[in-house]
Amino acid sequence: MEESLKYLKEQFHLGNTDIRTYSPLTLAYIGDAIYDLIIRTILVEQGNSQVNKLHKRASMMVKASAQSSMMEHLMELLTEEEAAVYKRGRNAKSVTMAKNATMSDYRRATGFEALMGYLYLTEQWKRMLDLIKIGLEKGEYYGGKQIPGK
Repeated sequence: MEESLKYLKEQFHLGNTDIRTYSPLTLAYIGDAIYDLIIRTILVEQGNSQVNKLHKRASMMVKASAQSSMMEHLMELLTEEEAAVYKRGRNAKSVTMAKNATMSDYRRATGFEALMGYLYLTEQWKRMLDLIKIGLEKGEYYGGKQIPGK
């Protein structure tokens, strides 16, 4: 997977920007997209299903309350650097808020997304996927149960 990001950078002539200069909301922006793609990939790989059912399952797993629940289980596993990125994302001022989410869930979810964006952009794919796997196994949406549709 790391090779994919390197290839993308080569093909579009992208430089190596210092990730520390990115705002936490920028990290959350990319983290949200990559996390959503990972969840959709997991669900699609479980077998062919109607698109509306896939969308419903994915939406339940990527919603702010599910991400917030995952973060509660992941906090003790984060390195100092990862915890700092999460806190920057969690504390970022946003002009919007997710529908059907409390402010605290939304802030934790934004921190989670910032962490995912940071790990993706720093090409720490294994670490990102390990944290996602642990978070999914313990998170709110199916805490300890199999991923829906499995």
